[in-house]
Amino acid sequence: MSQPHSNIHGSHTHNALTPPTLPHLLPQTTPPTPPPLPPLTKSHILHCSYHAWYPRYRHLVPPSILIPLPPAFLAYLRADGIILPPTTTPTHPDPLTPPDSDASSDSDTWSTSEADTDPSLAWPDVHTAVQRGIRTLGGKALPKLNWSAPKDATWMVAGNSMECCSADDVYLLLKSSDFVSHDLEQWDYGCVASSSSEEEEEEGGKGEEEVAYHLVLRKPLHNFNPACEFRCFVRSSRLLAISQRDLNYYDFLAPLRPRIIRLITSFFEKELQKTFEGGADYVFDVYLSLPRSERVWLIDVNPWAPRTDPGLWSWMEVLGMRAPGEGVVGGGEEEQRQQQQIASEDSDSGSEEEVDDLPELRLVGRDDPEAYAFNTPQYSAHKLPKDVVDAGNEGEAGLREFLGTWREIERRQEREDDDDGGD
Repeated sequence: MSQPHSNIHGSHTHNALTPPTLPHLLPQTTPPTPPPLPPLTKSHILHCSYHAWYPRYRHLVPPSILIPLPPAFLAYLRADGIILPPTTTPTHPDPLTPPDSDASSDSDTWSTSEADTDPSLAWPDVHTAVQRGIRTLGGKALPKLNWSAPKDATWMVAGNSMECCSADDVYLLLKSSDFVSHDLEQWDYGCVASSSSEEEEEEGGKGEEEVAYHLVLRKPLHNFNPACEFRCFVRSSRLLAISQRDLNYYDFLAPLRPRIIRLITSFFEKELQKTFEGGADYVFDVYLSLPRSERVWLIDVNPWAPRTDPGLWSWMEVLGMRAPGEGVVGGGEEEQRQQQQIASEDSDSGSEEEVDDLPELRLVGRDDPEAYAFNTPQYSAHKLPKDVVDAGNEGEAGLREFLGTWREIERRQEREDDDDGGD
């Protein structure tokens, strides 16, 4: 999709677009109190990395290709500006391209200046692996790093989609994503040392050496329906709650509620409950191939931490649920009817499973405000400077106050420029 030597200036950290913030001019806000979650350890975060759990659950996930990333490629991702490799690179040609193809003739006209501006010359193995991986997966791939997919950057590519048809699409998404930047710079934010070995690593300054960064290319699922993706919360190795991930109303989901709960519960007990090595508390994402089949795909494993979006729940609600085997606290009439319906079906089929052991599923209702949030596009906070987003959340008054602050900053800068010019 890109032209040779595409150069889009600007940092992948979008907040850098704002002028210097003057704290005494901006409204003071009190940061929200974080939920009382247990201390977060680096070990837990590392066990949730895709490359850590993928070998064990390879048969449960969509076809994936993992590419180890060298320091040179990580430096490319961290660098300001977006410089994409040229369309044809003779120094490391695609091994799947026959040597007598038209691409070989293009190398005769390659200039030294073009080669000097090709960033992939520093990581030819990665570039070749990405090209080969996309072809192996059928011409389209969904990229992600160890923990995060660049969903916040889809507005940068044609079609506003995560599906990448070329290596340039992959690089453009990765370098434009705040989520990917978090994986690189703040993956251990808020973590505490869980052992003396971790304390020694911190003192030794190992830093990113303890993270084996990988680029994951996943094959898009056929006829993917976002309504069928769910986020599941596990505490003490018990499945407590399930949330619909796409915040839109789908009328066909409500009748499938018992079936969804049963499929996810069975999948968890069979595949994850006794095998996940990252601890007893975690969050996992699944995709159900409904209504065509009852196949359950494992999409991701996430840390039990505030950084993981709780979806239709709040973390305080999840933490307020009773201990495993004791059901849930505060279930409304809908949840009680849900449990009774499943219990009735299970009793008819001879199941001995306790009703209280079933997780609670929360779906977007017809009249829920989430289903009609047309004015708040998903990941909009990552497309504008943070100060603008915060002001917008405060309504018209917040925007007016921000505009006045912005104008005051501009006037001060103009006065400073005039003083410098006079001197």
